[in-house]
Amino acid sequence: MDIALLILAGIFMLVGIIGCIVPGLPGAPIAYAGLWIAQASECVDFSWQFLLIWGIVTIVVAVLDYFVPAWGTKYFGGTKYGVWGSTIGVFAGLIFGAVGVIVCPLIGAVIGELIGGKEVEDAFKAGWGSFIGLLCGTLLKLICCGLMTVALIQAIW
Repeated sequence: MDIALLILAGIFMLVGIIGCIVPGLPGAPIAYAGLWIAQASECVDFSWQFLLIWGIVTIVVAVLDYFVPAWGTKYFGGTKYGVWGSTIGVFAGLIFGAVGVIVCPLIGAVIGELIGGKEVEDAFKAGWGSFIGLLCGTLLKLICCGLMTVALIQAIW
């Protein structure tokens, strides 16, 4: 039974890492579930503090994932119109799948900036910031899931 639980935990970790890149799969929460599955085995004994801290980190990373594109827009000179456009684009992108999650925040930021009266070049700069924010959020999720996977491997050895 322990081997089956550890294999299942490993599968959850792998799916979690894939979920960091593939839109629609909540990577960090899936990887975190893998920690709990491993905890159910006799081979792994994580402390409650460890599981609590990783639970908090998982929630923070999952929430930040929705806001980082808007922060990227702001950092690249976007106004509140671009930030709102990027934020709306993040949620609209969920409807359109993988391509939508990547493209919609960028398009939303550009449209928002154009509505706000920005020049086309400045609007695209803000849209680029949204895309860079998306990449930063993806990197943050990958780091989180990678560290959870390393912790699981260390606990098994």
